[in-house]
Amino acid sequence: MEETKKELHEEHVHHEMHHGYPEKKKDGDTLWDIVKFALTALIIVLPIRMFIAQPFIVSGASMVPTFKDKDYLIIDELTYRVEDPKRGDVIVFHPPQDTKVYYIKRIIGLPNETIVIKGSSVTIKNEEHPLGFALSEPYLQNKSNDDMTKKTGPNEYFVLGDNRPFSSDSRVWGVLPKDHITGRALLRLFPIQHIDVLPGKASY
Repeated sequence: MEETKKELHEEHVHHEMHHGYPEKKKDGDTLWDIVKFALTALIIVLPIRMFIAQPFIVSGASMVPTFKDKDYLIIDELTYRVEDPKRGDVIVFHPPQDTKVYYIKRIIGLPNETIVIKGSSVTIKNEEHPLGFALSEPYLQNKSNDDMTKKTGPNEYFVLGDNRPFSSDSRVWGVLPKDHITGRALLRLFPIQHIDVLPGKASY
């Protein structure tokens, strides 16, 4: 994924007067000011980029119509450090078969559940709903023709793309371990007409 440069701007103005004229800064002072600014920027920006939020650009059509190719997203990496992912969250993660790439999908199944898929209909069975309940998924446009049952274990999730016929997801490569999740989609910043907070999030 392409990383986008963040700019941090800080302006500090200080005038020292000597005999009615500004005192000229030495070249060494100017260089030290630049070094201090660069170090301050790194101290502030790097933890944010590494532990709190990262920019991502959507590539491909697996989440159409919710997300389209070239959508620009900010991913929240902090929330899942203090709470568990929820059904309906749109997440970015490393798929188990290739931990060098990132995927974006929707959480459908939570830990310790049975997911039953018939065509495009998804039924969830768990301790609270042993007979199962069907998900209402109004975001789907393209229907699939699946027939499968999958089970998740502790700290495992079942994820699907919204564009089911064109998505490589848990139907193909299995369940997603929690420690492969990078974070959830927090902001969509581009295209401008689709700016949104928690874009694509669904409740069932």
